[in-house]
Amino acid sequence: MLNVLVVGGGAIGLLTAYKLAAQGQSVAVVDRQTVGCESSWAGGGIVSPLYPWRYSAAVTALAHWSQDFYPRLGQELLERTQVDPQVYETGLYWLDLDDEADALAWAQQQGRALHQVDMAEVYRAVPPLGPGYERAIYMPGVANVRNPRLVKSLRAALASMSNVQILEQCPVVGFLTEQGRVTGVRTTQGELQADRVVLTAGAWSGELLATLGLNLQVEPVKGQMILFKCAEDFLPRMVLAKGRYAIPRRDGHILVGSTLEYAGFDKTPSAEALDSLKASALELLPELVNAEVVGHWAGLRPGSPEGIPYIGPVPGYEGLWLNCGHFRNGLVLAPASCQLLVDLMLGNEPIIDPAPYAPSGRI
Repeated sequence: MLNVLVVGGGAIGLLTAYKLAAQGQSVAVVDRQTVGCESSWAGGGIVSPLYPWRYSAAVTALAHWSQDFYPRLGQELLERTQVDPQVYETGLYWLDLDDEADALAWAQQQGRALHQVDMAEVYRAVPPLGPGYERAIYMPGVANVRNPRLVKSLRAALASMSNVQILEQCPVVGFLTEQGRVTGVRTTQGELQADRVVLTAGAWSGELLATLGLNLQVEPVKGQMILFKCAEDFLPRMVLAKGRYAIPRRDGHILVGSTLEYAGFDKTPSAEALDSLKASALELLPELVNAEVVGHWAGLRPGSPEGIPYIGPVPGYEGLWLNCGHFRNGLVLAPASCQLLVDLMLGNEPIIDPAPYAPSGRI
């Protein structure tokens, strides 16, 4: 029988499976469609919370560990699969922040590199930046990961491991239980059994846990993005103003996002969002007026209270574990979240204090 069944094949599920399999566990990943096609594919991939100083210490601890680990993860996956996740270190400028003083105080307290920058320097570093911005702070070393390639690379890594199965187009509809213990799942294609089940189903995690009568506070939060094609050297740094950001990829694609919409499980792109995102893009980078919009899509984030994920065992249901509810920071927090879960599952010393993420007392 399987050691672990991972329900949900986004970045969190795939990386959980990868880390467990690397420790000798026999693992299966089951997904209702093709793995990596939901929030993990749709996001921007900035390896930092958009406003890290506005988050709790719990999110900060995961973010710092993950940021420091990402370059190594990208290199490891490239060497193993020849699929480059493109962990691209550009740094990030925040423009005209209302809480700039809070940001700088947070950085000093956390020992993170973040400092004020003269606007003349910003305009030299980012020539296409629009006029009128007055203040900036800059964090060097912030990277973005090309998330569709990250999930493709993780899938390829799992496919190369003999102790891993990937089961796609196989929706999970409930859990198998026996005397208070979860022993597997029910799917549209039959039952799957395992010693332990890990729920990593993103925005759908709350729906699945509700089949056990549990109230997991995870809900879908829609986000829309647009993608431009520019010259490779058009935008050398990430920039963020008024809640919207522009992210350069190495090949000249520019991502601009994103919206924040509570619309249930509807992820239909809207004309209103497209117009709003275009307006933000042109305010940030006026030269995009001549660039082609090559993509517009929506994804569903797994919203949770304060954005603090659920990581650990579910009380009262032995054998059931959670790694979900990362809200806007699933890609940011994935390496630390998955390592912490694996540490807890295998009885290793956890990388950080697991208490803030424990499902106990939160569901």
